[in-house]
Amino acid sequence: MTIEEVIKSTVKMDNAKKVILNIMYTQNVINDNFSELMKPYDLSGEQYNVLRILRGQKGKPANMCVIQERMLAKTSNTTRLVDKLLLKDLVTRNVCSDNRRKIEVLITQKGLDILKELDPKVDQHEHFFAKNISPEELELLNYLLEKYRTNTNN
Repeated sequence: MTIEEVIKSTVKMDNAKKVILNIMYTQNVINDNFSELMKPYDLSGEQYNVLRILRGQKGKPANMCVIQERMLAKTSNTTRLVDKLLLKDLVTRNVCSDNRRKIEVLITQKGLDILKELDPKVDQHEHFFAKNISPEELELLNYLLEKYRTNTNN
């Protein structure tokens, strides 16, 4: 279905506008589907992202700056996200012994267990959206999106 059909537009759009609308609409479709996947675990996409970042630390704590710089959504309120994960016993938060101004966050075993349970479901979610695209097309799409995004940051 074309983006014009999705938004029921009768106005002729140039390709630059259509790309933006397609990316925004596709992002919403993916996010809505992902939110449904996270709902039984009482996690938001951002909270899930924090847990994945902490798991990637391989047992080493991360401070708020490390988490923030690795977040997909740079506008996320990392402190609020960590607070919510703390209430669910998915992370621990401690003051660094070397630098009392630094807060260290570590994923708990419960957090690791949830991620282990979610991993195959997230993989299935990712493959669901890629099923109509060949491996070569996926590679090209990634290349084009990275090129598109890099162009807009200059």
